[in-house]
Amino acid sequence: MRVIVVGAGIVGASAAYRLARQGVDVLVVDRADVGQATAAGAGVIFPWPVGPVPPAHAALHWAAADHYPRLLTDLAEDGITDAGYTRVGGMTVAEDTTLLRGMRDELVALRGRGATGLGEIDLLAPAEARDRFPVLGPDLAAVAVAGIGRLDGRTLRDALLTAAARHGARRRVGAARLARAGDRVTGVEMAGEVLGAHAVVLAAGAWTAELCRPLGRDLPVYPQRGQLAHLLLPGAETERWPVVRTLGEHYLLAFPGSRLVVGATREKVGFDHRATAGGVHAVLDNALATAPGLAEATLAEMRVGFRPASRDGLPLLGPLSGLGGLVVATGLGAGGLTLGPITGEVAADLALGREPGCDLTPLRPDRNTHQVVPTA
Repeated sequence: MRVIVVGAGIVGASAAYRLARQGVDVLVVDRADVGQATAAGAGVIFPWPVGPVPPAHAALHWAAADHYPRLLTDLAEDGITDAGYTRVGGMTVAEDTTLLRGMRDELVALRGRGATGLGEIDLLAPAEARDRFPVLGPDLAAVAVAGIGRLDGRTLRDALLTAAARHGARRRVGAARLARAGDRVTGVEMAGEVLGAHAVVLAAGAWTAELCRPLGRDLPVYPQRGQLAHLLLPGAETERWPVVRTLGEHYLLAFPGSRLVVGATREKVGFDHRATAGGVHAVLDNALATAPGLAEATLAEMRVGFRPASRDGLPLLGPLSGLGGLVVATGLGAGGLTLGPITGEVAADLALGREPGCDLTPLRPDRNTHQVVPTA
């Protein structure tokens, strides 16, 4: 069986690895657009659903938490020793200790109902929080969750593609157009050449809707621009610092080499790949309000990426009604690096005709869509 995967971000790379590891003939095609979310993403990995989400979305989160350890084991078996993932723990910070205490109690109750991936959960006084993240503001207490992870999305993406190649997957760079015969997607067209396949996994991130319009489908996914700052704090041993998250959904993420990532904006501006003065100001202002000790850090880089956001906030995962041979996997929004690997695995299984382990009906990609006139 041959499957073509369109998109080489975290979702597409995960799908390709899953398929190739099972002996499927896999071709990954990607046009290397500037602003792909995987390359820009900060890399916070949550082992539980954050915020109120529908059951189908929550099920995907729980599956993602279980999937990461298995994925790392599989990659190690295939000779990949560095997949970019480290479990460093994380803290939600605020001055309101009453609110944090309630959050701690909710998480403890969640762990008691079987959410073992959370690990130890602690309420930290401001001094204890600063011991773990030394540049933090002096009045911020925290709820610490040991199970939160840190991921370099580029490293995991490359690890998955490398491992997939070791199992025979091939890769081709360039623009692809979905090929259709009647009511079935039969492959892709690249540079005038039709490449046939038994199934196509469409994991093109924020560009997925663009690729589906020629089929007469308008998917509810759009690019959400995220601007993130990379800072260098010379002399700081940042490798084991935890992830820091505020109640306003801003975050600070430390990596080895005295490097920190802070962000991010959430902007609906189309595919405008610019770091703007307003975006830089907002990112740094929020970072310094949380961690004033970063005032002397070097601004090393601004990264800009386009999250594939959906109109209703839910992922798009599954086939399109009335159109065989195509599986869509996108719309993960800000949770792309957490949900990407399990989403790719589910998409791969769907392409092989396997039933998913949960009800994906609420995540069907053609919900809330309307027909458009196919383009030539």
